[in-house]
Formats: sequence, structure tokens, C-alpha cells
Amino acid sequence: MPTRHSVMWFRRDLRLADNPALLAAAEADAVLPLFVLDPALWDVAGVSRRAHLAASLRALDASLRSRRTRLSVLRGDPVEQVVAAARELDATEVHVSADFGPYGAERDERVAAALAEHDIELVRTSSPYAVDPGSVTKGDGTPYAVFTPFSRAWADRGWDTPYEAPRGLSGLELASSVDVPDVDLPEGLRLPEAGERAAAQRWETYVADHLATYSDERDRPDLDTTSKMSAHLKWGEIHPRTMLAEIGRASGAGRATYRSELAWREFYADVLHHRPETAREYLRAEYGRMRYDDPGEGFDAWREGRTGFPIVDAGLRQLRGSGWVHNRVRMIVASFLVKDLHVEWQHGARHFMQWLVDGDLPSNQHGWQWTAGSGTDASPFFRVFNPTGQGRKFDPRGEYVRRWVPELRDLPDGEDPHEPSAAAREQVGYAAPIVDHKEERVEALSRWEEIRR
Repeated sequence: MPTRHSVMWFRRDLRLADNPALLAAAEADAVLPLFVLDPALWDVAGVSRRAHLAASLRALDASLRSRRTRLSVLRGDPVEQVVAAARELDATEVHVSADFGPYGAERDERVAAALAEHDIELVRTSSPYAVDPGSVTKGDGTPYAVFTPFSRAWADRGWDTPYEAPRGLSGLELASSVDVPDVDLPEGLRLPEAGERAAAQRWETYVADHLATYSDERDRPDLDTTSKMSAHLKWGEIHPRTMLAEIGRASGAGRATYRSELAWREFYADVLHHRPETAREYLRAEYGRMRYDDPGEGFDAWREGRTGFPIVDAGLRQLRGSGWVHNRVRMIVASFLVKDLHVEWQHGARHFMQWLVDGDLPSNQHGWQWTAGSGTDASPFFRVFNPTGQGRKFDPRGEYVRRWVPELRDLPDGEDPHEPSAAAREQVGYAAPIVDHKEERVEALSRWEEIRR
């Protein structure tokens, strides 16, 4: 019998375990593990994502080498690179996890068409989600626009149990493979360890130590007890199916709340699948008619964490220092930009994508739209977060703001770290508030009323 070759084209599934596409590829006599550095994605990604991806690719290569094969890496147009690699090795199939993102879905259609010209099949198996986007619909076949009924239908549909890693891989290599690029981090930016093993270890530790109390502590940035699994999910170093299986075996009130957060991730992916234009445009078009201010000095102060509002500044400095921001703080800083500075959400979303190590298009863009009032199942626009009140509520001892705004560590005794006096700010060199929150709240609601008439 002739030898059958296949290609496993890794994208957002940088792992060996619980990877059905890899299992399908491994049914061939020999398989080429392949990653393509696509300039359309790599060149526009922020430094945090590029660095994490590079580290994750090296970790994946190390795992493959332990199985006596290696990861081949090519750079260029994925249509050209994948077709050329498959033809060079006489592969009959190219296996992938399905991509439901706006760019990825269109790219895969082009790749499939180009492969078909050479009688090579693009085989899509599973996806980065427990339930594929587009699979959960209402009785009339239309997509859900509200999270709660979606989450019920999502849970009712269910998902497979995790898959084992392939027992053996007979690997192929490309002589034209290039090195994974080195990514230099800017001073002060420290990223977590990348890769499948790091993801499994972090998840195991989190389940043992903090999952049970997640519902009580998830809004507390000072406690540092959230899982920080988002970057591992972004790059597929762990699959949500694996996490859901562990959650199902766990005890404590936190497990239901955590599962709901995974459902939000899948909900936003479903929304973007049905409405791909909402990666850049308003889901609710009327919000595009609201009066907004052009980004200016206030936007620069926001990006650099010098607004004079400690919880806001801490969040933006955490973003630049770690490539990650606590979810409660993401909402606070987003509300401040849109409703205190009156800057459109797209500017903030773009800044986040430049720095977030977990920058995931559906979650980021629709998280911003939720806060801006323009998204699906959105927070009402009249819900304007008071940054000082939010800080006092969720960082009651000021430990989070002191951690990320070092000026505040030197405040005199008795000063409120969430609202230092003018004299204390001057003494420690911390900025005065750039706006009056009460006045800007009134202004935001006035502008909102204009589009409701």
C-alpha cells in the first residue's frame, strides 16, 4: 500500500492533548506538524501576543521533539505556504481546528479552494470552543442575542469529553522551515510562562486553590485569585473542554460561576461569527450616532495610566506591565474612556489589543461594546462606573492600586488611596484628576439622551 501523508496545520491549538484535529492527522502514516507565521496576523499583533506566541511555538516544538518529530515553521501567505508544503510531501489532507473568526474563516476558504485544485482536502475537526460558533440557535434557527438563554442552550447541547494525545507520531519535516522569531519585550513588561505544560500546571493549581471561591473573589483585583487562563485559551494551549470536564468534577459554588465565564467567551465568539462586522462597527448602530470626542491629551493620559484616578491608572499600568488586566478593572477603565472622556470604544479596544497577551478578538471587542452600551446584552449606557467608588468597593485596602501605582505607596497615613487629597498628590508626585467625574457623567447621559429622541 502507498504511504499516506498528512499535514497538521496548527493555529490556535498549540497543544498535543485534547486536540481532535491532531488525532485525525495522526491517522496517516506520517504527519507534518506545521505552523505558518502569517504576516497579516503577526505584523499587526502587539508585542505581548507575539512574545507569547513565539514562546508557545517553542514549547510545542519541544513537546513534538520528545516524540521524535518537530514543528516546521514557514512565513508568508498561508495559501501559498500550506499548499506548497502539502504538495512537497505528497499529502492528501491538511488538518486544522476550524476557525470561526472573520479573517480566519475567509482565509480557510481560500486555502481549501487552493488545495482542492491539487486534490488535497482541508479537513476541519473541532474548534477552539467547547461548542462551535453557529451551533447554538433559537427554535427558529436565528442566533441568540442575549447571554442567559444562550448559556442555557449551550449547556444543554453539551460537549465531548477530552481527547487523549496521540500515542505515536511519525513525523515529517520541511527543509525550508524557519526559526521562530525572537521578540524583545519593552522594559517593565513581564509575561507568564507559555505552552501546554504551563497551562496544565496553572489550571491544576487554580482548581485546587481557588476555583471553589471564585464566585466570592472574582471581582477583587487586590486578591490576585483569578485563574489567568485567558492567554492559554487564546492560543489553545488548553481546550475549554478540558477545563469544563475538571469543573464538572469539582465542588464549591465557584464552579458554576466559572463555567458561566467560559460560556461568555463562547457567546461572544458566536455573536462575532454571525455579525463579523462588529469587530470594528457598533452592534447597535444608534450608538454610532452619539457625539464623541476625538482622542487627545485625555486619551494619552488614559493609555499611560496618569488620569489621576487610581483604579484606572492601576489597570492601564498593569496592562503595560503584565499584558493582562483583571476583568473588573477592564470594565472600569473602559467605562472611564467612553463615558468620562467620551472617546469611542474602538480606540480603547485597539489599545488593549496592542498590549494584551490574551488579546482575543471576540472577547475584547464585545467586552468593550458591552461597557459602551452598544453591544449585545449590553450594560445600560446610564450605568456609569464611578471609578473612585469601584476602587473602594473592590480594592478596599488599596493593595491593588499601590501595587501598580507606586506613587501611592508613599501616601501619608490617613489618606484614601482611591481619592488622595491634592496636597498628598503633590507630595508623592501623583497626577491630579484630569476630569470631574460627576460633571462627565452628566455630559455622557446628555449625549445618550440625544440619540434616544
